[in-house]
Amino acid sequence: MLEPILLSLKVALAAVVVDFLVGLGIARTMARKEFPGKNAVESLIILPMVLPPTVLGYGLLILLGKRGPVGNFLLETFDFQLIFTWWAAVIASAVVSFPLMYQSAKAAFAGVDVTLEQAARTLGAREMRIFLTVTLPLAWPGILAGLVLCFARALGEFGATLMVAGNIPGKTQTIPLAIYFAVESGDTDGARNLVLVITLLSFATVFWLNWWSRNKLQAWKKGGACNAESQHP
Repeated sequence: MLEPILLSLKVALAAVVVDFLVGLGIARTMARKEFPGKNAVESLIILPMVLPPTVLGYGLLILLGKRGPVGNFLLETFDFQLIFTWWAAVIASAVVSFPLMYQSAKAAFAGVDVTLEQAARTLGAREMRIFLTVTLPLAWPGILAGLVLCFARALGEFGATLMVAGNIPGKTQTIPLAIYFAVESGDTDGARNLVLVITLLSFATVFWLNWWSRNKLQAWKKGGACNAESQHP
């Protein structure tokens, strides 16, 4: 029972890293830039949130399979088959959970006061330094919330993972897959234990996010009250 738990944590954390690296620039661009076709692009980004996971899995299978453009390139160039590996599970989880991270990060970037960035530019700061020292710290609470939700969603991903990674014990069998096949084989005790584990993990993730958000809001209100008192003795 330990192997699916460890693999699920490994896949979910890797998916969070992928979504963070890919999504940060996309979210900032979509929050600040206007361009023709922006609505269509954003609809495509959010589409994995509403499509059935099996549909996403089929699309990834066509893309990453031996005859797909990405899968064939990797096989011919590096002799590496992506399908039915834990990396395929990471990609499936990252695609399914990406909209959650994107939406939170986009809202966080949109909420950053642009006058602060302009002030940094007038002082001669380069764009990368402005992003790292001004924009990112101010947007970080919203980004972190998106990453936590992304982790929780990746932890429970099933349909797309099954199609592109399969159910290989010790290699690609995550908790949701292990639960499904335990029920199929009549192992109700094993299924029940895994259900309890993933429920506790998901609950702990969401509970921590709510606790952190509430404390952050209280600290912000307290700081605002202190500033108001100092201005009006």
